[in-house]
Amino acid sequence: MTIHWTQEAQKRYEDYYEDLFSLLKVDSVRDDSQASAEAPVGPGPKKALETFLAMAERDGFKTANIDNIAGRVEFGQGDEVLGILAHVDVVPVDKYWETDPFNPVIKDGKLYARGASDDKGPLMAAYYALKIIKDLELPVSKRVHFIVGTDEESDWKCMDRYFETEVKPDFGFSPDAEFPIINGEKGQYTSHLSFTPFSGDLVSFEGGQRENMVPAEAKAYLAHLDLDQVKGAAEVFHKDHPAASLAVEEADQGQILVACEGKAAHAMDPSQGENAATYLALFLQGLSDDLAKNTFVNFTANLLHEDFYGQNLGFAHHDEVMGDLTLNPGVFAPEGSNLRVTLNMRVPQGISYEEIGQVLDKLGQDYDFSREDGQSNKPPHYVPADDPLVTTLLDVYEKYTGEIGQEKVIGGGTYGRLFERGVAFGALFPASPDTMHQANEFARLKDLEKAMAIYAEAIYRLIK
Repeated sequence: MTIHWTQEAQKRYEDYYEDLFSLLKVDSVRDDSQASAEAPVGPGPKKALETFLAMAERDGFKTANIDNIAGRVEFGQGDEVLGILAHVDVVPVDKYWETDPFNPVIKDGKLYARGASDDKGPLMAAYYALKIIKDLELPVSKRVHFIVGTDEESDWKCMDRYFETEVKPDFGFSPDAEFPIINGEKGQYTSHLSFTPFSGDLVSFEGGQRENMVPAEAKAYLAHLDLDQVKGAAEVFHKDHPAASLAVEEADQGQILVACEGKAAHAMDPSQGENAATYLALFLQGLSDDLAKNTFVNFTANLLHEDFYGQNLGFAHHDEVMGDLTLNPGVFAPEGSNLRVTLNMRVPQGISYEEIGQVLDKLGQDYDFSREDGQSNKPPHYVPADDPLVTTLLDVYEKYTGEIGQEKVIGGGTYGRLFERGVAFGALFPASPDTMHQANEFARLKDLEKAMAIYAEAIYRLIK
């Protein structure tokens, strides 16, 4: 029996986009201020989960809602379980969007919305792929657990809770990265540095929204300085550093507000962004003798600024398979009378988190900060290129693209790492722009449509 997967996908495009738009319209950014027992990471992620599970129930799938923080769609029969793991939560949005991020818009063959590429668009493509197999009543020898989380962009509380009580798949993939495949992921290591910098000319400093994003905005309040002189210095600084846009204005109590705008990017490759917080520190360093002596300002301007690979800090590391360690100073936030700086590192095999921590502790003595590790650090993950899971997925990719599929390791973290034989598979194609975690995020329609056919054949090959 020959199955024309692309034709089967084409029959469902209209329904696919209708369902995808419904999901994209849900603002599913984690909101701890509204979290409750009924909505563990806020009402938005809960609503998105319920929206997706309702679609699956409508289509005749068996579903399960795990405490409104994770869900499952079930299909098939057999002893082995294929896991497909995706997420409905999204990262925050900023003021740089040209459209409403939660009102999907199609323009020039692109779908603009927060979550269009990370991860609601790919999630629904994989779901419709599974639906094709169900609709055609194809014989299968394995079960499928389509598992959906609500906290992938933060702490993965959803998966922690899910696997406390639910069956872990034997193998599987996450449609939450790029083609042809991601069979290796760097480790993720977070360290929080606590400074006491607020004295003299620096009144406050903050920037960034999430540790896995390059800060697009930062601001500082200053005292004891002349407004006109600061404005003049800002003009000169912008000429020397055009990637950073500075705005200076008078604030209450004779203070001066300096706001800096950069460019957001995913923390797995911070070199693609412009870190507004480190640029702001670099600017402050030249304003006065007091700021030039501030240990926080010096540390941020001299060591963190554009130190994408940990070279300035002293723990740069390269692995032949996994590549370079990367460093993202993602959040600068007040913590009582202190300032907490969160460093997010993507770490290849060959260097331990303990080694990195020891280097940071030594720097803490020199720059007067204390340190603690994050609570959700993850080790490196790798599935060999000759594993049947990897070879099968690459074979399907090559069939639909005509391109050679090769293994790849990334700095991002996907649900694929949650089980030993887990990978990430799509849905971003090599020639397509990566706008994940950025303003004006989009997915190309032809990419989502091709991904649906690829997923359908790949899933069926794995479970037939």
